[in-house]
Amino acid sequence: MSFNALFLAHAKDADPAKHRAFIDTGLYQLDVVICKNQAEALEIIGKIMREKRLDSIMLCPGFTHADVAEIAAATGHKVAVCPARGDGPSARIAVEALAKAGAI
Repeated sequence: MSFNALFLAHAKDADPAKHRAFIDTGLYQLDVVICKNQAEALEIIGKIMREKRLDSIMLCPGFTHADVAEIAAATGHKVAVCPARGDGPSARIAVEALAKAGAI
């Protein structure tokens, strides 16, 4: 039985059908999907949860605290939801870089 994880990130120009990857080591399965917004993120999570057991969802720094709470609720609080957060300066740098790239 493998550990199944999903990494989600936001980018305004993302096409989740195209901007995705899957890695399977046998013991660890990782889906990576870039989505446009929170609505797409919730759709992706629901689809993957219907298809397989999901143990953990990792989120890029572009997800807000409210987004994280909504995702946790959507999983029925049965999946670990792990936002990528650094210390204050690191979080600021990440958000500024995402904004500068036009990703958020």
